[in-house]
Amino acid sequence: MKKLLALNRSEIAIRILRAANELGLQTIAVYSREDRLNLHRFKADEAYQIGEGKGPVGAYLDVEEIVGLAKEKGADAIHPGYGFLSENPKLAQACDEAGITFIGPRAELLELVGDKVAARRLAQKAGIPVVPGVELPDADPDAAERLAHEAGYPLIIKASFGGGGRGMRVVESPGDFRARLAEAREEAAAAFGNPSVFLERYVRRAKHIEVQILGDRYGNVLHLYERDCSVQRRHQKVVEVAPAVALDPNVRKALEDAAVRLAREAGYYNAGTVEFLVDVETGEWFFIEVNPRLQVEHTVTEEVTGIDIVRCQIQIAQGLNLHGPEMNLPQQDQMSSYGYALQCRVTTEDPEHHFVPDYGKISTYRAPAGFGIRLDGGTAYNGAVITPYYDSLLVKITAWGSEFKHACQRMDRCLREFRVRGVKTNIQFLENVVNHPGFQSGQATTSFLDDTPALFRFSPRKDRATKLLSYLGEVLVNGNPEVAGRKHPDRIVPPPVPAHDPTIPLSGTRQLLDRLGAEKFSEWAR
Repeated sequence: MKKLLALNRSEIAIRILRAANELGLQTIAVYSREDRLNLHRFKADEAYQIGEGKGPVGAYLDVEEIVGLAKEKGADAIHPGYGFLSENPKLAQACDEAGITFIGPRAELLELVGDKVAARRLAQKAGIPVVPGVELPDADPDAAERLAHEAGYPLIIKASFGGGGRGMRVVESPGDFRARLAEAREEAAAAFGNPSVFLERYVRRAKHIEVQILGDRYGNVLHLYERDCSVQRRHQKVVEVAPAVALDPNVRKALEDAAVRLAREAGYYNAGTVEFLVDVETGEWFFIEVNPRLQVEHTVTEEVTGIDIVRCQIQIAQGLNLHGPEMNLPQQDQMSSYGYALQCRVTTEDPEHHFVPDYGKISTYRAPAGFGIRLDGGTAYNGAVITPYYDSLLVKITAWGSEFKHACQRMDRCLREFRVRGVKTNIQFLENVVNHPGFQSGQATTSFLDDTPALFRFSPRKDRATKLLSYLGEVLVNGNPEVAGRKHPDRIVPPPVPAHDPTIPLSGTRQLLDRLGAEKFSEWAR
């Protein structure tokens, strides 16, 4: 492997390019016309525009064009990052046919575990409990409604392919089923090109726990412990923590063992995440899905284990052994985790108006720094233009601490240190989350945001510096309105300086004390 193409954009493309650079690989970035000013194209050795006339998202989805470009430019590896084509078996298959290394599992594995219904069957085969659910026929809403009635309410509709909260709808009562089903299918088709969905029992008070796994082509599988992704809005993760706080040690061990067992059952290799729901009321836990790719929140696992997951992905694709001299990862019983890390996703959304995405030019961007702080950004800089074409993620912040409380304090300081002007952000909302006692105690569930209205109460920002600069700019350009229309003096007379001898101190209270003495001075002072 000599030249790697990063098939993604913004922060994750930069993350991939940096890991490839550290391994001595040449790098190629690709970008849509709408992304022509994005930073990731300038971080690579070469960069090429793709998808002319196909739209901002479609540009990153044309398998034939992308693989053809990789061959033309001499790339012998493609890393898909997350989203876009990362879970699409067609890309992995096209790479294989073109003699290009796909940095991820092979096409057959993507078909097996990327299809959530097939992954449920695999989990059941491996003896892993799954959330009670049922597959739905694609074209028969009447049959789907009957199956929903048999499954019982409340239930959740999920897309069979893809993730990120897309194609998911909670249905509380039978009267809402058809409308929610149509919405879920439409969103799944738009996001993943496949409208297939299935039903699961809806667990109201659950913790969403995922286990990071790494596997090589020699049958070695490691877990890198778990992440708590329970803080979600509309089924999309907002804050992630590693390791999970206040999770029962027996449940933790069971989830980790189940994740490794499932990976072995599938013959899985490269990086992946096995996701579970833990019912906090009963203590039951269930498998929900496998994400056969890198996750947005992989940074928290890297911080507590010290293992570079993206570097590992590339090395596994190069055919290296997890425990060989090049990768040198410890055996499972020697794997350690130190401290706690949490990740906050700063987005250009307005939390005071239902998180409506905001667009425009960033007029001021001042990033935080310091011990235990990591920033992963792609469009976060002075003068950056935020467009409506892509996800609203601005920068990911990862804070580490030897104790969870310390990590939360560090994250709070970091969020308060941020200055972003020109577009709205969700920073105040994130501050409320990380400072909430329910979050810091590890008791947050997937309904935490819905059940905690205090998180959505915000104090107005004073923004003193911007106001002061605006005032000074106004005065410099248009003059001070307080003196508008007044005649400018012909000359300014300097104030007279009284005659005095600078070697002799002026008379003051010290001299008065010397003259009156302490007792009379006290009377004078009263």
